[in-house]
Amino acid sequence: MTRRGMLLAGAAVCAAPRAFAASPRKPNIVVIYADDLGYGDLSCYGATAIATPNIDALAARGTRFVNAHSPSATCTPSRYALLTGDYAWRASGTQILPGDAPALIRPGKYTLPAMLKKAGYATGLVGKWHLGLGDGHVDWNGVIAPGPLDIGFDYGFFLPATLDRVPTVLIENRRVVNLDPTDPIRVDYHRKIGTEPTGAENPDQRKFGADPEHSNTIVNGISRIGYMTGGQAARWQDEQLSDVLLGKAVAFVSAQKDRPFFLYYAVNEPHVPRAPHPRFVGKSGLGSRGDAILQLDWTVGALIRTLEELGLADDTLVVFSSDNGPILFDGYADGAAERAGAHRPAGPYSGGKYSILEGGTRVPMITCWPGQVRKGHVSKAIIDHVDLIASLADLVGQALPSDAAVDSFDMLAPLLGRSEAGRTYVVEDTKLMVTTGNTVASSGDRILAIREGDWKLIRASVDPQQFHGNAIGTSARTQLYNLADDPGEKSDLALRYPDRAADLLARLNRLEQKGRSRP
Repeated sequence: MTRRGMLLAGAAVCAAPRAFAASPRKPNIVVIYADDLGYGDLSCYGATAIATPNIDALAARGTRFVNAHSPSATCTPSRYALLTGDYAWRASGTQILPGDAPALIRPGKYTLPAMLKKAGYATGLVGKWHLGLGDGHVDWNGVIAPGPLDIGFDYGFFLPATLDRVPTVLIENRRVVNLDPTDPIRVDYHRKIGTEPTGAENPDQRKFGADPEHSNTIVNGISRIGYMTGGQAARWQDEQLSDVLLGKAVAFVSAQKDRPFFLYYAVNEPHVPRAPHPRFVGKSGLGSRGDAILQLDWTVGALIRTLEELGLADDTLVVFSSDNGPILFDGYADGAAERAGAHRPAGPYSGGKYSILEGGTRVPMITCWPGQVRKGHVSKAIIDHVDLIASLADLVGQALPSDAAVDSFDMLAPLLGRSEAGRTYVVEDTKLMVTTGNTVASSGDRILAIREGDWKLIRASVDPQQFHGNAIGTSARTQLYNLADDPGEKSDLALRYPDRAADLLARLNRLEQKGRSRP
């Protein structure tokens, strides 16, 4: 029997059949997780202002989902849920983290890579981490732990946080790459350290403008969130970063080609700051955000071609998706909003990143595995990234502990395009972002919604809010929408259908209070 590979890319998945779970050679699994990519950002999802031929080809060879959800409308909570199988709102501290935050997923926690490692997989992380490191006082100049290697990954080559947060360095396993010991790194998120220019003090040294939050230490002509000094030789060049990460992803799958492997490939596009490689600049007609999406599409194509060249493409399950919905302006004056034109990054949905409205968590997702995933299929099954751990456990023949992955449902059949029987409901999550001076942080209680079939209820929270141009969708009273008739969530039906609203609210409250949703 041939060795099967599984690749999770962005929101596209190519899955293997249940029969392979008991085979002596398990499928490879690669997860490609995009960053702030919207439902309407791909041509296979209806975009006409931009073309994404490589991701479109992935969808044509597999199954494309129109009811897929990220667990949250922001990055850290979605990544936490994907890797643990627990909704992030059940845990404390699961919000957008600063670059020096302690490790959010603690050693001993049951995780997707740990489960696959137990099943005999080589496990690798390449790209964005943003789940914290260390125990609260990271020594960037020494051994960095705990981190990815302490929760199931054999190998890691990753950004500590995000493109717009310091430190702007890469970590390989437990140490900063290319660090000169005579130029030690220091990081501070509260006060300026060192003498390096900042966006606030030296705006003329920036490639483009930024809001106060993004106006701290300038690295590579881009002012960031937070202050850093030192580590000059270790700092990344934004325009080259995607190629560097792709090279590491290619190296990992090449090195592991003779054994089952799992690659979590967390790409950065189209998150800010958007500084794509020169070969993509100006090519989209939509400004730097559109150019970054072209870079993402090219990167996905390059990885798929590598799998083909290694003879693994037909034996690899590919899952592609995004950690949350889209945003145009997100702190940098890069022209994304002005150049968007008629392009609708969230497609027919309202809101986007940060929003409890559908555009915040309804994301593109594709699965592909030639001969195993249904080809050219469009699935209406409701599915959530939190379900990956249970679904992949089924695939590789691992039983989940009863006290782990408490919100992850086995959706393997829908992922393979073999069933439309997805989730009966999904819980959506966000948290308010509040600006204080030149800092922005999550604030207040979680804002939760529940989607059941065509109906969606948003629980009462606070008066309407917006952040960086995206409506958050909050209200001091409970809202009810029928998404089949009103995908943009414009007509609140809570007063017209009070019994339905009451039933959904009661279910959401029970799910929150019970502490788990998986039977």
